[in-house]
Amino acid sequence: MNVFLGIGSNIGDKLQHIEASLALLQQKAGTIKKVSAFYETEPWGFQSDDTFLNIVAEIETCLSPSDLFAACKNIENKLGREQKKANAYQSRPIDIDVLFYGNEILKTEQLAIPHPLIQERLFVLQPFCDIAPDFLHPILHEKMSVLLEKCADKNWVKKI
Repeated sequence: MNVFLGIGSNIGDKLQHIEASLALLQQKAGTIKKVSAFYETEPWGFQSDDTFLNIVAEIETCLSPSDLFAACKNIENKLGREQKKANAYQSRPIDIDVLFYGNEILKTEQLAIPHPLIQERLFVLQPFCDIAPDFLHPILHEKMSVLLEKCADKNWVKKI
């Protein structure tokens, strides 16, 4: 199954964290097919002096959605991510979000696919459109390039 992951970091050696996450994903989750350009971005949903480095990666996996989610959480933990203390955003060395799992639609207590905030996040849409601008959102029924044009997010996103 082809899946898309959003990967970001805003603590420590951001580039190294993302590169390490890609290497671990290749080992534990599947074959990396495409990776977007790197983008420096403003924190979204919380205040921090530390900017983010963000990418979107497309991988081919044999893992189920729940196993892929578990693999992503395991990689985050291995790279030093601490679990949220509250239900709020915070700075982190690595964050891996399952954005799409093919065209599947899934909602469990731990996982929602497609990720419910994709269309609101310029830091996801911009790198996503580097690798799959014509991908059709299975719920919104619009291409990612159209969602990027419509996105009201005012945070800055700068290609590195």
